[in-house]
Amino acid sequence: MPVLLGISIAVFLMMHLVPGDPAKMMLGELAVNKDVVDNLRHQLGLDDPVPVQYWRFLTGVLHGDLGRSILENQPVARMIWEALPSTLELTLSGLGIAVLLGVILGITAAVRQHTWVDNASMVLALWGVSMPTFWMGLLLIFLFSLKLGWLPATGQGGFARLIMPAFTLGYVAAAVIARLVRSSMLEVLRQDYVRTARAKGLADRLVIYRHALKNALIPVVTVLGLQFGALLGGAVIIETVFSRPGVGRLAVTSILSKDFQVTQGTVLMSAVFYTLVNMIVDFSYALLDPRIRYD
Repeated sequence: MPVLLGISIAVFLMMHLVPGDPAKMMLGELAVNKDVVDNLRHQLGLDDPVPVQYWRFLTGVLHGDLGRSILENQPVARMIWEALPSTLELTLSGLGIAVLLGVILGITAAVRQHTWVDNASMVLALWGVSMPTFWMGLLLIFLFSLKLGWLPATGQGGFARLIMPAFTLGYVAAAVIARLVRSSMLEVLRQDYVRTARAKGLADRLVIYRHALKNALIPVVTVLGLQFGALLGGAVIIETVFSRPGVGRLAVTSILSKDFQVTQGTVLMSAVFYTLVNMIVDFSYALLDPRIRYD
């Protein structure tokens, strides 16, 4: 709760920390008319003291009211709610790809340590960490849409339009997870209980996936919470590159059009999601390691 309260304060102050008068910035060329500016300031409540404005903003958020869009003249909460399914679809798909690729590459590299398989897996991971998401998205569009014609380049709707954005979003996170899984697995595979399991004659696959992997996943789960926030933020770029309607593209549009109410709402929603996911990650530790639950 203190983190969420701090987020609400930071998001609220975002409008007041912008140089100049927010009302004049929203109006643009119409700001020459003082009556119009004063009317908009009154409409936004900018003529009230800052503590009063924050209290009104906080109570509105607690009741699900994020204000109204100046340009669209509709509730911000409704605009975010309509755009949220597309962003969640993209983010969860990217997270699934990240977990699948990252765990497979990490386990393979750890089991085949110091072989060409290990080196190739880490090269792929390094490439993913180094490649900017927007550049990878443009390369995929150029290759699979313009050259090969296999996948549609932009838009939303259907599995085919989700493949490239989800892969672009998830590959960077997969690289981080792969490197962490490899280091965690190498550490766990050296433990005494793993050697004992192998001494009993258990198959390597059983030792790796039943005994070693579960303990190696605890630091990975921590990174997953952080990566979800990174993926949610990265969706802003991916939705812009692939022209997908979502919260990220809504945020970019609101920033360019200086619709501060929508910008506040999208930033607040992303921050709250990020905080709640990390709280769920903390609770999941007890499911992976019974010792944490007993403590």
